Amino acid sequence: MNNISDNRRQQLLHWLVDIYSGQNITLAPVSGDASFRRYFRFHCNDTSLIAVDAPPTKEDNQPFVAVTELLLQHRVMVPKIFHASMQHGFFVLQDFGDQLLLDALNENTADTLYKHALQSLVNMQSIDPQSLPAYDSELLQREMHLFSDWYLGKHLDIDIDDNTRTMLASTYQLLEDNALQQPQVFVHRDYHSRNLMLLENNTLGIIDFQDAVHGPVTYDLVSLLRDCYIAWPLEKIDQWVEEFRSSSPEARACDKNLFRRWFDLMGVQRHLKATGIFCRLNYRDGKPAYLNDIPRTLEYVTQISATYDELHAFHSFLQQLK
Repeated sequence: MNNISDNRRQQLLHWLVDIYSGQNITLAPVSGDASFRRYFRFHCNDTSLIAVDAPPTKEDNQPFVAVTELLLQHRVMVPKIFHASMQHGFFVLQDFGDQLLLDALNENTADTLYKHALQSLVNMQSIDPQSLPAYDSELLQREMHLFSDWYLGKHLDIDIDDNTRTMLASTYQLLEDNALQQPQVFVHRDYHSRNLMLLENNTLGIIDFQDAVHGPVTYDLVSLLRDCYIAWPLEKIDQWVEEFRSSSPEARACDKNLFRRWFDLMGVQRHLKATGIFCRLNYRDGKPAYLNDIPRTLEYVTQISATYDELHAFHSFLQQLK
């Protein structure tokens, strides 16, 4: 632990002691995420709680508080905020435990657990998203350029020539257009098996939602079903997409084939972004484990790009990288 991290941990502990006066508080690290936030578990009056260190110089904490309040107002299962210091970037949250959805998924449990996850998604999409930032052209393009900058440029050290740059721009524009033509709803933006916690009675708690936006109806669905951390047979994905379509008012109103195109191309956009982020986490943030998730993530892109004529040139480019 570096000096800054150690100092912030001590500041966090002092803040907690001030709040819970008379309590003997011990912080135990909890597995973190891909951000600069750190999580600690502690106990007070026989209650387990989560302390969060989210440095204001690194994390924009206001959206986290605002989206938490929005979700709680609509009875979405997210951790309650019991105490907050926006000045210091310290929070005390409800403890959802350690059981990730990812760790509970197998062939026997998947149908039941995904049914709960899909229903939670339908409920979340019923929230009026107008107060959230738009998932607009600028954001979509910025995300896809993470693939160009961090995977192609930094990881593979490719010098992108003019022809390749033109092909990538055309591909990114296709994916942007696909996203913007969809019904726009509440989008969690990282709705997958590591951000869903298995609670009692197979209910699911939702975390890591602070980057929520007003965006495409298929984005969270493809994040969940074409997960960067676990893969399923195509027939199971087909089944779950149709379960969602039958439950979602926005999706049910869409032509089935058009909805599937939206879903497929939205997945390509997300997985290009994720591939770039995994590389950035390695090279910028010193988190090399995420490189292990790139092959699965790019395999989705390879599979889908092979099935759409508009992505033929991009598919050929990916094949040349192997």
